[in-house]
Amino acid sequence: MKDFLNRASEAYYSGNPIISDAEFDVLAAHFDYKSVGHTVTGGIPHYHRMYSLQNCFNISESPIPLKNCVETPKLDGAAISILYVGGILSLALTRGDGKLGRDITDKIATLVPLEIATPGVVQVTGEVMAPRSITNSRNFAAGSLNLKDLEEFKTRPLVFVAYDLIEHGFNEWTTAMKLLVLDGFNTVLDFDTKDYPTDGTVYRINDMAQFKKLGYTSHHPRGAFALKEQKEGVETTLLDVVWQCGKSGVISPVAILDPIKIGDAVVSKATLHNIEYINGLNLEIGCTVEVIRSGEIIPRIVRRVL
Repeated sequence: MKDFLNRASEAYYSGNPIISDAEFDVLAAHFDYKSVGHTVTGGIPHYHRMYSLQNCFNISESPIPLKNCVETPKLDGAAISILYVGGILSLALTRGDGKLGRDITDKIATLVPLEIATPGVVQVTGEVMAPRSITNSRNFAAGSLNLKDLEEFKTRPLVFVAYDLIEHGFNEWTTAMKLLVLDGFNTVLDFDTKDYPTDGTVYRINDMAQFKKLGYTSHHPRGAFALKEQKEGVETTLLDVVWQCGKSGVISPVAILDPIKIGDAVVSKATLHNIEYINGLNLEIGCTVEVIRSGEIIPRIVRRVL
């Protein structure tokens, strides 16, 4: 299953996901999968590493005291880093694996200020966002960063929203965000996300000294986390697996289930992606499985129960 989740992670960050966010979260939690991003061949180092956020599905299990936190929407776009040197835009990189990214400076220069008042060397991190009215808006945003034609990129309805300013020297994170607004950025504190996709709520310690003192794990900062809604799955029996040919000509497995009701729909079939997915979940005819409706539409098996 690790190989499958590695492939799913790479597909996600390239803008072509093969499973939904909800499925990935369930599988990552079940198999204790910690890797984030994907290796970028010949990539460029981020000035400061880009970490992921620890996910939390129950606010009562918050890893940090909420009274010290600022609450903001968790953006669902394509994460990038932007480096300013002496106030001049010098480099913009895709997230990649958090350590190395791909140079997209020419594209990002059309979305953010070319000069800022903040001196020294600073890294602004945030997400390129597309309106939620666009189908698969996150994929659209990530895919746009892969375009070869700059003029085509300029026609895309994209915005950049910042959520951090590293090496700013301020005592509070909110002060850093206010500075970015003065420099001409949208920030997660002031940007109206009602027309843009979000994926939960971020809680972050505002006091920068306390945030830095907590430090980082190998994957995420200890001073922030993302509260996400965990979709409730429904258990049923896997009766059979059949193979069918889709419109694209790709043959894929489909689970035949003992009918169950999920939400307002009766579900008797679920997608299984491929044989690697089946083997990774250790599925067998007659076993008990947990099923969710991804995006409230597509039924999918996310784990074997018995």
